[in-house]
Amino acid sequence: MNADKIEKLEHLKSKIELLSKHHQLQILSVLSKNSCKINENKSGCYINISFLPDETIEKMEEYLHYIEDQEESLETVEYQKAEFKNAFFNEKEDKDNVTISYNSK
Repeated sequence: MNADKIEKLEHLKSKIELLSKHHQLQILSVLSKNSCKINENKSGCYINISFLPDETIEKMEEYLHYIEDQEESLETVEYQKAEFKNAFFNEKEDKDNVTISYNSK
């Protein structure tokens, strides 16, 4: 195995380890659908990814890219939501603080 592939697999492994349990289970689902050998004990599931077919590794990478895209989209939506909230409430506060004076002439 060449150094580039080893580095790629180590990067993939570290990304998967940082995922939430839900996303790790989705990766496990990808592996089980591709008939990968999964060793499990009370500490968790273990997979020797160095023996995985390239197709399976690509599917795992696709899922990781999907997660990253979704997180970026959610961050954008949350930012826009905060901007709208700030604009709406700041505008509302300005309307509430308007002093109205009547001239009785």
